[in-house]
Amino acid sequence: MPTTNFDVAEKYEYLNGFGSYHESEAIPGALPVGQNSPQNPAYGLYVEKFSGTAFTAPRKENQQSWLHRILPAAAHEPFEKSEKQLPGHSDRGIAQFEQIPNQLRWDPFDIASGTDFLSGLELISGAGNPATKTGLGIYVYAASQSMEKNQAFYSADGDFLIVTQQGALDIQTELGKLLVRTNEIAVIPRGVRFRVDLVDGSGDARGYILELFQGHFQLPDLGPIGSNCLANTRDFQAPMAFYEDDQSRWRVTAKFGGQLFDARQNHSPFDVVAWHGNYYPYKYDLGRFNTIGSISFDHPDPSIFTVLTAPSPVVGTAVADFVIFPPRWLVAEGTFRPPWYHRNTMSEFMGLISGSYDAKVGGKGGFQPGGASLHNVMGAHGPDANSYEKATKAELAPQKVGDGAMAFMFESSLMLGVTDWSLKKCQKVQDLYNEHSWGELKRRFSPLSK
Repeated sequence: MPTTNFDVAEKYEYLNGFGSYHESEAIPGALPVGQNSPQNPAYGLYVEKFSGTAFTAPRKENQQSWLHRILPAAAHEPFEKSEKQLPGHSDRGIAQFEQIPNQLRWDPFDIASGTDFLSGLELISGAGNPATKTGLGIYVYAASQSMEKNQAFYSADGDFLIVTQQGALDIQTELGKLLVRTNEIAVIPRGVRFRVDLVDGSGDARGYILELFQGHFQLPDLGPIGSNCLANTRDFQAPMAFYEDDQSRWRVTAKFGGQLFDARQNHSPFDVVAWHGNYYPYKYDLGRFNTIGSISFDHPDPSIFTVLTAPSPVVGTAVADFVIFPPRWLVAEGTFRPPWYHRNTMSEFMGLISGSYDAKVGGKGGFQPGGASLHNVMGAHGPDANSYEKATKAELAPQKVGDGAMAFMFESSLMLGVTDWSLKKCQKVQDLYNEHSWGELKRRFSPLSK
């Protein structure tokens, strides 16, 4: 069920299904029948192949689309380095990360006046290198206004997984439009040109982005779960073809090797009249996630809440998992119900979209919507002292947790570094996070208690 509603949503039409082969025409007859590149395409359009994987990738992994557009994407002036660059990168675009073992938590990030989706991007954490297509970057975005008129953006570095926390985004892409509301996500694949406008009436916008340098997201295998539950295939939505025939002056900004470059052109980049393929942007409503859990005792690993995964070459190990903690029922008997104390070979970056997270209700500053936390490789963490005490004394009746709340996690097998901005300049780090969360844990051991 949709979690939010705006009248503007009625203006958008979608194709349903994750990883499906879709086709869409804004003008009937724009797509050829039986071939991809006819000698003279309909309506005088140009044909452009758009590949998200190598030509020779196995068929089950191959991602590509055919675009039928007014002018090819190649019709632009040379790119030049932008005056403004992304924070957290060197002059050569290399991300500057510091790896530290401490548990970190941030207060909600500010939304500065006069920022849009692109100028409001701040790099928080990451690992790897987009030039070698390894690893990922984690950003927060904060916008008080729409992007500059006649400006488009794309990343050649990786896929953008956008998690909205506040405010709705009207995302125009080459392949069509997406309305992405609070509690929804969008994935904009590598190379797709897009622009972001704020939706009237939804206020300022803030959220999180995982940029995946390596591979693409897919649905996790379900194994013994069977063929349904978690994120169901039919609930993912891709845009219908939508084009504009605009011959005014446009600026296209590219993220390339961590640096920003601008090119000018005398036509809209959103001129795709028709397309077909399986490489396209898509959105998903987190309210449609079908949770599963224990109905006897103990509780399973948090991997049962995985929405999307980007596997590494090591089987069963992810470059990145996108995991959510939605409202759900707990019924396990004789069980400590919040997450256990643990150390993990994976890094865990968490954000809070709304409400409160059941394992982090105490501590000065707290875990607040619009904030974040990072528990890096082998960093010990778990419920704060207050949450632990409450959980050990709670009546183990059926309990609805997280009502009105939504937390998420970017989990990675990589050791994540943090930027100087996120560690110092943003001034949002909770200095006493460790002390306030676990410094007040009481010694409970008593060998005579049995």
